[in-house]
Amino acid sequence: MIRTMKLALAMSTLALVGAAPAPAPKQWQVQMLNKGPDGQLMVFSPAKLAIAPGDSVKFVATDKGHNAESIVGMIPAGATPFKGAINQEIVVKFDRAGLYGYKCLPHLGLGMVGVIQVGNAANRAQLQTEAAKLPGIGKKRMTALLAG
Repeated sequence: MIRTMKLALAMSTLALVGAAPAPAPKQWQVQMLNKGPDGQLMVFSPAKLAIAPGDSVKFVATDKGHNAESIVGMIPAGATPFKGAINQEIVVKFDRAGLYGYKCLPHLGLGMVGVIQVGNAANRAQLQTEAAKLPGIGKKRMTALLAG
């Protein structure tokens, strides 16, 4: 009898755990800045973000003259590229796992780049190869973001 009750309790506990709802998607925020908190010029803050599939990121035009857009060749296969207008906020939902490299088009050469990791980072080697092709300080910053 006690054994049956223990088994029933264990099974009901498993049923409750299995029935727990999945966490709701989150919306993260990345600011586009002329000067970051560390004094670095032309930055996204944070420049690196790890999120779950289904989450979204709101790129906020905190300072004028910036945009956020994916970098060709630096998103997972099958993912949809994104491109925001200058001085405009853009909200991007990330459903496909992998690394996404993004830039501010006017300030790419000055190093205004960022990385979003959605779930696992299976495409890291692809991004490292593409980062070597970026101009100016963008190459240096992207390489550092992908190394860490």
